[in-house]
Amino acid sequence: MVSSETGIPATFSVKGETLENVRWVVPLGTYIYGNPTVAGGRVIVGTDDDLLRDDSRFKRTRGGMVWCLDETTGRVLWRLVTPKRNKERLPDDALYGQQHIGTCSSAAIVGKRAFVVTTAAEVLCLDVNGQSDGNDGPFQDEAKYMAAAARAPLTLGPQDADIIWKYDLVDELGICPHDVASCSALVDGRFLYIETSNGVDQPHKKCLRPDAPSFMALDTETGRLLATDTEGIGRVMWHTAWAPPSMGTVNGKKLVFFGGPDGICYAYEALTKLPDKPVHFKKVWQYDCVPPRFRDPLGDGKPFDYYIGDKRKTYSTNKNDGTFVGPSEILSTPVFYEGRVYVTIGQDPMHGRGRGLLHCIDATKGGCVWSYDAIERTIASVAIADGLLYAVDLPGRVHCLDLKTGKPYWVYEANAETWASPLIADGKVFVKTNKRLVVFATGKKMKVLAEVPIGSASSPIIANGTLFVSSTRSLYAVQQGAKLAMP
Repeated sequence: MVSSETGIPATFSVKGETLENVRWVVPLGTYIYGNPTVAGGRVIVGTDDDLLRDDSRFKRTRGGMVWCLDETTGRVLWRLVTPKRNKERLPDDALYGQQHIGTCSSAAIVGKRAFVVTTAAEVLCLDVNGQSDGNDGPFQDEAKYMAAAARAPLTLGPQDADIIWKYDLVDELGICPHDVASCSALVDGRFLYIETSNGVDQPHKKCLRPDAPSFMALDTETGRLLATDTEGIGRVMWHTAWAPPSMGTVNGKKLVFFGGPDGICYAYEALTKLPDKPVHFKKVWQYDCVPPRFRDPLGDGKPFDYYIGDKRKTYSTNKNDGTFVGPSEILSTPVFYEGRVYVTIGQDPMHGRGRGLLHCIDATKGGCVWSYDAIERTIASVAIADGLLYAVDLPGRVHCLDLKTGKPYWVYEANAETWASPLIADGKVFVKTNKRLVVFATGKKMKVLAEVPIGSASSPIIANGTLFVSSTRSLYAVQQGAKLAMP
């Protein structure tokens, strides 16, 4: 979430006959949760399937979509329609009713391939050219794949997606997703790393697939399973495995970091060669980000199960005011920087506010360097630049800390629910709440440069002198000096 781009405007128009500093705006659906990804002149972004109402070929199934747009003009190049996964293809008692929020995964693009986790709990490798250059394989059944959302038998055209390979996390790995499948892939050469979206059941009492892995690696060329974890996280998880992983080189060795749904940050040795058959990751260290007072808030010596039986009713101190002390998981990406890992804890925002923590971890041994407890639960990752760390929490507080010590310099109250991670570029910090985009000057003193009335859950990104930022329904390309005449 740090860019070296310059000349990025601090403000732009979202209403009026002419939109200042806006090159294009494209409506994409009702929900945009995934961050856009830009590469090779294309913008790839995930949404729900609401706009299928206007497409004569398709009907809406409350599934998801992946859009590929021309970076310069916003013109639609191709679309992938992901029909809703039906109950027959899920374990009994699975809570998987929120697929209508759409594709939450951000695409990882490498060359001519884009890797994304769909709302149907699949990992797909997509051709960035779609069907415009033919149907590449080995996967050849795109028409059949999208058939459940089609009004009639499909004939593929150049504006349809081209799937290279598909890995079904339910059928092939044995996971049970909760709410939605959501993780953005980390790609390192032939190795693709993701969390699996394995989660708990509908009443939140247990994980239906407790022995299924929470972390895995696939071959980017073939989709073959390469490695899984052996931590048994399914037996102790709070909710579900969604957090995107990260990577860093520590003492000359690549490590992969992932935040577990058990509240523990793990460091594994990265894969260096393709195994003949699936192997298990080698753990270097683990760090518990959830202190004992959070795990045992009742003081009875037993880990507090937030969801089982009457205990949830008995332990009713959560007034959704941020004072709740209880278990949390890791939903953000652990950020590796100069030998340290920075990671936050939180829960699904639907579970309400509560006390959070931000940890600075020694990446060599997994020990605590410092922690910051004046932060609430968050699902956002931190951003780091010029010796400062910027973090946001669920109620919309923006925290600016000293990177080495964790000492706070300032805290800003946005007073709006915030899921998105902060973005640093051009001497500015962009923080998008669910109501507006707030732009700060970087530095130890708080200075608000602008507030733009555009809000959604997804994080903004910057590429090629352009800020790409979404509302709940549309994606904007923001460029200094551009003027878009609205119809």
